[in-house]
Amino acid sequence: MRKVLLLIVCLSFLSNCQQKEKKAKYIFRIGHVANEEHTWHKAFLHFSEILKERSNGEIDVQVFPSEQLGKEVEIIRSIKAGIVDMTITGGTLQNWSEVACFSDLPYLFRDDDHMLKVTEGDIGEYIEDKLLKETGLRPVAYFVRGPRYLTTNRPIRHPDDLNGIILRVPNVPSYVSAWEASGAKPTPMAFSEVFTSLQQGAIEAQENPLAMIYTSSFFEVQKYLNQTEHLMSWGYIMVGEKQFQQLSPELQKLFLECAKEMQDYEHQLFLERESTFKKLIEEKGMEFIEVDKAAFQEKAAPAVYQSLSPDMQKLYTKIKELK
Repeated sequence: MRKVLLLIVCLSFLSNCQQKEKKAKYIFRIGHVANEEHTWHKAFLHFSEILKERSNGEIDVQVFPSEQLGKEVEIIRSIKAGIVDMTITGGTLQNWSEVACFSDLPYLFRDDDHMLKVTEGDIGEYIEDKLLKETGLRPVAYFVRGPRYLTTNRPIRHPDDLNGIILRVPNVPSYVSAWEASGAKPTPMAFSEVFTSLQQGAIEAQENPLAMIYTSSFFEVQKYLNQTEHLMSWGYIMVGEKQFQQLSPELQKLFLECAKEMQDYEHQLFLERESTFKKLIEEKGMEFIEVDKAAFQEKAAPAVYQSLSPDMQKLYTKIKELK
């Protein structure tokens, strides 16, 4: 009799576990370009964990790093088609909404405080509203990126040193304009192709924040890190609006709360790791080069401004004059 009762209890327990596993009503697939060591991926996993727990298993977030679901532009198209649900992106959204340029515009911000006044203020709210209306993707959080640096196999201290160097850039118009004006030959390319292209000599340089330079092992194929700090930016965490609207109002509220918590979680990881990346990269053999930042800005900033439409030029000026 005891064995029978024990069997009934075990079967009941297993049945309850199975019911809990089957309880997920909504599945959100996140695709992104970074690898599993990057703070973005760790933050997405945290988001998945807390959202599943707080929704009592109703929402299951699945995370796919390293372009497993496609390159950045492909992922955005897949979200619009309802195949993928979320990603992190920024200036690449200019292909659908020109206002996205401000998250990836070289030589726009004076410092981090200036950038945060934009992202957290009325201008940031305006940008997010425009993105939602024009792309069909809803910004639910953002991750601040570290300053971007140029890596090469010869020292670059001044724009004159570029001398037509073949430089990989993301598929973002302002990047192309800025580097062309500085004397390089910018080549848009998917991130997953950069390491191999540097290794094979198809490109000679690339530019990224310290986190991407280290976690992508660019120190294996590049000798110099030139401290241009030509861009301070952020990436939006975007979810398809159609997918988001499938949630009940209560679950939408929970989703947004967990997204903001993810933002804070990632930023803390970012601050902790950013302070160690320079040392780690130097230990891997890369040499840090001081550059004439004013000369780079003098060359690039006018070209960046001219690349904008008249409406975006007005917003650019408003951001520049923000105190």
